[in-house]
Amino acid sequence: MSARVLRMDGGPTGAGGVRLAVIGIVILVLFALANPIKVIPAGHVGVKDLFGIVSKNVLPPGVHLVFPLTRVVRMSTQTQQIKETAEVPSQEGLIMDLEASLLFRLDPTKAAEIYKTVGRDYQSVVVEPQIRSAIREITATYDAKALYSSAREKIAQEISAHFAKLTTDRGIVTEAVLLRKIGLPAIVANAIQEKLKREQE
Repeated sequence: MSARVLRMDGGPTGAGGVRLAVIGIVILVLFALANPIKVIPAGHVGVKDLFGIVSKNVLPPGVHLVFPLTRVVRMSTQTQQIKETAEVPSQEGLIMDLEASLLFRLDPTKAAEIYKTVGRDYQSVVVEPQIRSAIREITATYDAKALYSSAREKIAQEISAHFAKLTTDRGIVTEAVLLRKIGLPAIVANAIQEKLKREQE
């Protein structure tokens, strides 16, 4: 009878239970540190990066369970705006100060590819240089007068189309280009305005 009491109270069975409890706690801690539960907010996708191996399948908004130790990089698919100020040439060689806005967003189906080939800083690597190039290339085909007339909207559309041609394959969706301000030397601007006024009359 005394032997039975010893086995129940303090024998090997009790030590084994403590050992299992410790192992269970360690597993839970490791699971928490691995952080396998990822939350992707609205207007974003998650790119899965496991020790440099980037998955083609991105995570949509919501709560996801991923393989432990996987790094999930959030990338915005919301509309973004870039304001560009540049000195651009006209067809007749005049240098104009132009302010434009580009509205664009990231194509979620190409988020993994752009993260792998360009990185998270794709705006400064891809978007900004290409919008500058598109603005200069299109404005150089028009005279300064066109930027003060109804052709202004057409020029903005051509810049948008040219920018889209340069960046669509890189995963950039072009929404619009807006010409906000055109600056010319005062004498030239006044001469253009007077000429437009005479033509209207």
